[in-house]
Amino acid sequence: MTSDALRPRRKPRPRRRISIIGIFGELLITAGLLVVLFLGWQVWWNDIVVGGQQATAAQELTEGWGPVEAAPPSNPEADPVDHGEPVVSAVAEHGQGFATIYVPRFGADWQRVVAEGTSMADILNDPALGVGHYEGTQMPGEVGNFAVAAHRQTHGGSFNQINQLVVGDPIYVGTEDGWYTYRYRSTEYVLPSGVGVLDPVPQVEDAAPGDRVITLTACNPLFSTAERIIAYGVMESWQPQSAGPPAEIAHFFQQGA
Repeated sequence: MTSDALRPRRKPRPRRRISIIGIFGELLITAGLLVVLFLGWQVWWNDIVVGGQQATAAQELTEGWGPVEAAPPSNPEADPVDHGEPVVSAVAEHGQGFATIYVPRFGADWQRVVAEGTSMADILNDPALGVGHYEGTQMPGEVGNFAVAAHRQTHGGSFNQINQLVVGDPIYVGTEDGWYTYRYRSTEYVLPSGVGVLDPVPQVEDAAPGDRVITLTACNPLFSTAERIIAYGVMESWQPQSAGPPAEIAHFFQQGA
């Protein structure tokens, strides 16, 4: 008899039984991963795609106004040209894109259409729009408050970087009549019920406006609707379409841009 024969035989290990609870747990893990991937697509990749569509729509709207004149060469020593009182466009119909907005702080290629109204389904969530004008507030260049809204994430995330504005940052608005340059001044945070930010003089009810203000609004913090972040700017200058766009956004209108 060999020594191998004297060794005790190992008992085979019992097969692991697959329980219903284990299968359910694995399904939950898989479902969780799919949810995370979907949210990543919705918040990040989808914003890139939709943001690109919204920028293209802004370019097409401007082109529809006719050829944009080239901006004249800048001369820092020359006195600024006084183009008189800014032209104020008539109020557009609900859902109609009537202006474009450019915020260089949001990116060198950032541009969006501004449509009349702030409803979700047909304006703020629209892949060709994304920025809405609060109905009843003033128009670009008008004395009072030109107030607009957009999402910070999803549906293009147009105002995603609203919290990164720096005092003095330009905010350009273009219409078929001309170009309006605003300068960012301040930020505040309000509850969703804080509609005083839409007053002609923001947060001062029944006051007679003297300035031309722009107000950008979005939900805050990210992934929440608990409050609103509000960014204010004051109009610095305007120029008609015939004078060409402001130099900082002229690259949008150069041939081949």
